[in-house]
Amino acid sequence: MGWFWADPDVSTASARNAPHPISAGDARSPPPSCPMHQKSATAMKSANPPAESACPYPKSTAPPADSACPYPGAGVSKPTPENTTTSTFSKYNPLNYMFPDLSQEKAPEQKIALPIEREPSTIPKGTGSGNWEYPSPQQMYNALLRKGYTDTDVTAVESMVSVHNALNEGAWAEIVEWERRFGRGFAKGWEICKKGEEAGAKVGPSQDEVPQPSLMRFMGRPKDMTPKAAMIQVMGWMYPSKYGVEPPFDRHDWFVQREYNGQKKEIRYVIDYYSLSQPDDDEPIFSLDVRPAVTPTAAVERMMRWGGDVWYRAAGGAVREESRN
Repeated sequence: MGWFWADPDVSTASARNAPHPISAGDARSPPPSCPMHQKSATAMKSANPPAESACPYPKSTAPPADSACPYPGAGVSKPTPENTTTSTFSKYNPLNYMFPDLSQEKAPEQKIALPIEREPSTIPKGTGSGNWEYPSPQQMYNALLRKGYTDTDVTAVESMVSVHNALNEGAWAEIVEWERRFGRGFAKGWEICKKGEEAGAKVGPSQDEVPQPSLMRFMGRPKDMTPKAAMIQVMGWMYPSKYGVEPPFDRHDWFVQREYNGQKKEIRYVIDYYSLSQPDDDEPIFSLDVRPAVTPTAAVERMMRWGGDVWYRAAGGAVREESRN
């Protein structure tokens, strides 16, 4: 689910049934495979696209300063005549496996014109120079074609972009909530978490007290199932009526810059993307499981947030709050 652009000048670039559902309205569900995140030579071919990932967003031909991508764009070396074994991979940015260039022009056999406007996101760049931008539908379509997905329905591309943009914004909103709670340290975080999940969302520091986090880069890892997602699959096998859910169709690692009291720290967040749609659903429903990757610090944060909510409800905090109102 690559939503951003390769940028050469960027120097740094609780799911039971998956916890945070996002309805995509009348948008179509994303393609079953994301050609931009396939990292093997087989995945570079067009025969049968794998089904793990979700969307290609290659680099634009626009000037580098106006483009956007969580990955720092490293120059892609051209294949040498004597080394043909790396010619396939040399076509891609080695950091994000996106094409180094992609035009806004219509494809040769394309009969329907697609918009070339790129929608700005609400996600600040790690460099502090504005927000990331999403690719245009035309750029996404060209990326699919260059990956070999020549049977892509051109009329569905705009819906695909809309779905991916909405999922991306939802993921960022979850990250901002984590940062709002813990961006000032454990003590301040516990003051919020001990009031429970719902009440904690209503209290806490203002945006002025906690600097806005920024996205430095991201990594698509559709083939690497997280331990939590794997455990949910095991629980679903044992208790299908309670825990049964399809495996996530994509996984991302987002690297976020946290800044407080003049100090900067890089935090890695893990995002599992679930589809909760049923065959008879009128519209696709997606769910995101967003949490900081397990490190000693992040483990404490996750335990505080989960434990604070459990303690608040077990101690009757919700009942007391309701009786006061």
